[in-house]
Amino acid sequence: MARVIAVANQKGGSGKTTTVRCLATGLAERGRRVLMIDVDPQASLTEGCGIHPYDLEQTVYHVLIGSAPLPEIIRPVETGVDLAPTNIHLSAAEIQLVNMNRREDKLRHALRPLRDRYDYVLLDCPPSFGLLTVNALSAADSVLIPMTCDYYTMLGVRLLLDTVQEIQDEVNETLRIEGIVATRYDARTLHAREILNQTKEALGGKVRIFSAIVRESVRFKESPIRGQSIIAYAGGSDGARSYRQLAEELDGCLSA
Repeated sequence: MARVIAVANQKGGSGKTTTVRCLATGLAERGRRVLMIDVDPQASLTEGCGIHPYDLEQTVYHVLIGSAPLPEIIRPVETGVDLAPTNIHLSAAEIQLVNMNRREDKLRHALRPLRDRYDYVLLDCPPSFGLLTVNALSAADSVLIPMTCDYYTMLGVRLLLDTVQEIQDEVNETLRIEGIVATRYDARTLHAREILNQTKEALGGKVRIFSAIVRESVRFKESPIRGQSIIAYAGGSDGARSYRQLAEELDGCLSA
């Protein structure tokens, strides 16, 4: 059965989409079969896979409102990696789901027929706590939190931890925290080092802090233009090595 991991942080710009894209490739290199699901109406993951969102006839939006089964919208992206794409129409789902029964479980139910086809399902969550994020957290086994090493993103992590507790209490009691990965890290700045150390001191005993540290690189801006992850685009770069390390840490942990 697939491990379903929601990649989430309620602060924008924390590297959620990049983490989903690159971690998927890193896991595929390890022989894992991975499904990425774009749950963010901005559709950055979809575009970063070289798919034009407005050319799509069916997306995650149609899955959530019940007009299309999830398997019908899935597209292959690269060897071992598939994508359930989306576009801006997904934003309308926030409104339409409000009046539906069991509105928080739509994605969970849609995933059931696919959980034996993949080793991992990675959910790219929007930077907000609405019904789309609730659906992702309801469907997930765990939450992976990308964190840029700045003060406001650290606050966002603490807010997300509180949100996860609410989801555990009300929607998905088995949800757990997979861990925190430092992204867009600039080792030259004292502030980044201080924030990472503060996070380790405050949460290290409660939440796993992955050893992989993803440093800022222009390659992360270039690779989506080519529709590739940084591992495929610049496999020898520091960014690619970091996400390979993250994939190894995560896969080793879940396989143990």
